[in-house]
Amino acid sequence: MATLEAVSPPSDSSDEEFLYRPLSTGAITALVFGVLSSLTFVAGRDSLQACLMMCPIPVLGIFIGLRALAKIRSNPDQYSGGKLALVGVMTSAIGLVGGLSYSGFVYATEVPTGYARTSFTEFRPDEVELRGKIAVPRDIQALDGKQVFIKGYMRGDSTPVRHNVRNFLLVRDNNQCCFGDLSSVKYFDQVMVNTIGSLNTDYSTGLFRVGGTLHVNPNNAIRGVGYPVYTLEADYIK
Repeated sequence: MATLEAVSPPSDSSDEEFLYRPLSTGAITALVFGVLSSLTFVAGRDSLQACLMMCPIPVLGIFIGLRALAKIRSNPDQYSGGKLALVGVMTSAIGLVGGLSYSGFVYATEVPTGYARTSFTEFRPDEVELRGKIAVPRDIQALDGKQVFIKGYMRGDSTPVRHNVRNFLLVRDNNQCCFGDLSSVKYFDQVMVNTIGSLNTDYSTGLFRVGGTLHVNPNNAIRGVGYPVYTLEADYIK
């Protein structure tokens, strides 16, 4: 005679095998910062200073990613996303080291041989010079008639054409290039560029690298719009 035996229900091993572990928000954040870290290369193409301004992004990506990794490894049954955090740390590190290296390389090689590097920051007289009514710093006055290299942006309303541009106003930043009255742009934040020979360029909102012979006329500082203090006879534009 058959007997009935108590049969216990089969244990669902899949419940233990596929326990849900939430994805670490720190890992996701680190990955996002890692992707954004590529901006250091974009900024480094323009200047080392611009790259440095972007460096907090990869630094935060590395910091957040390492914290997320530590949290995940100390609580492996509670959080997942270790690989995401690791990728975030690695891409942020590449953005930090690679971006700085790239911008340093650009800075070291962008000035053509024979040109002296200068900038709009150097064109601006300091407080002592202004009180002494010195419109142009002495170091810049010494560059009058010499070959210089400077970076800036083309002001759109300084030229009636958009192609084969031969004369334009180079300004310190693209806010001054695209917005506001020209009279609001200080004389030390602009250079009148006149190309020589067959050299010309096209209008762009991007950064221009310009080289040529600098001419300085301090007396124009009080004459206003239309009388540039700084004029550049350009033989190099990139």
